[in-house]
Amino acid sequence: MATMKIKKGDMVKVIAGRDKDKEGKVIAVNRKNHTVLVEGINMLTKHTKPSMQNQQGGIVHQEGPLDISNVMYLHKGTPTRVGFRMEGDKKVRYAKKTGDVID
Repeated sequence: MATMKIKKGDMVKVIAGRDKDKEGKVIAVNRKNHTVLVEGINMLTKHTKPSMQNQQGGIVHQEGPLDISNVMYLHKGTPTRVGFRMEGDKKVRYAKKTGDVID
């Protein structure tokens, strides 16, 4: 499976959909479905029954998955594409707009 260009903890900007132009931090990445969960973006309403963990039950708001193609990595506040290159014997991600190494 190919390496994902977006990782958990990255700051991203939504470039398509209902929450277009909003920014947030990636909570989780699902490599199988090519989706990401972004903090505060694509909020869904879920009705839950009372259980041992949630005694009260009721309506819960939670983030829904976004397709990874609908988010763009934020580097120093500007959206940019992400590429890979070899630095010595190590593969690193870099911002294509500036050429800076991300990690």
